[in-house]
Amino acid sequence: MLGVSVAGFPRARIEPPTLIGISAVLMWSATIGLYRNISETFGAVGGSALIFTFSGIVATLYGGRAAFRGHSRLYLLVGGAMFVTYEIALALAVGLAQDRTQTVEVGMINYLWPCFTIALAVMVGQARADLLLVPGVMLSLAGVLLASSGSGFSLHSMLDNVAGNPLPYFLALVAAITWPLYTIFTRRLSGGKSAVPPFLLMTAALLWVYYFASNQPPLHFDLRGLTMTLLFGVLTTLAYSAWTHGVSHGNLTLMATASYFTPLLSVMLSSILLNMMPGMNFWGGALLVTGGSLVCWFASRQ
Repeated sequence: MLGVSVAGFPRARIEPPTLIGISAVLMWSATIGLYRNISETFGAVGGSALIFTFSGIVATLYGGRAAFRGHSRLYLLVGGAMFVTYEIALALAVGLAQDRTQTVEVGMINYLWPCFTIALAVMVGQARADLLLVPGVMLSLAGVLLASSGSGFSLHSMLDNVAGNPLPYFLALVAAITWPLYTIFTRRLSGGKSAVPPFLLMTAALLWVYYFASNQPPLHFDLRGLTMTLLFGVLTTLAYSAWTHGVSHGNLTLMATASYFTPLLSVMLSSILLNMMPGMNFWGGALLVTGGSLVCWFASRQ
């Protein structure tokens, strides 16, 4: 157990299960950078198909047969559709970005999901919030605007930036909306069981069908690319397992708070993985998205 003390504040203790859960946030923050590196090696569709094939195999080996049993048909259909939509939308958004800078921009749009999740939970009656929820959502949207606007903070500059390649931005927005839907509406349908392994394999199967049915560049052997793909599969399984362990045995409030820093962590890790340095506007946008998510959490924390 770790202790942190600050003058005037009581000593805060973070139990090991909570630290394990928070480690999932770090692993998920590396997603955008790894997605892009793999897509640059194998193509947007082929790379995504390989990613989910490896992830599905690793998750299946870890979860065993139990991961495929005892699920309700409604959860498999509804939850599976939302999960697959989210994963494919995000993977293709990153893979179809024109360059690495645009990759991090579409990743930022995806990270609107924390504040969208809280807003949706309030709308469907699963949570309560005060009026701070509105400025929280607006702050996160302003962060995306700033991060995607290039050199100036304006809607016009963002639209000009998006107009040249609108599909990745649209897919990232679909992802940002779909994950909250999956989170909220499958919570009761799942019965406390996770069907992540079959969902990952389902995602891979659909991507392979699209790959062979469309005109995609041929795959080639690349040891570095395959190593990153295997690493991605292992990280995916570890992240889901760590988060589940933390939720079951740790401090959920601390874990939820840590998850709202994913945009900033993602920018930092993407800068390393993609060997690039985003401009000041982008860092400011990441701060606004993170701040907006925290305001949304504060509005609903009761």
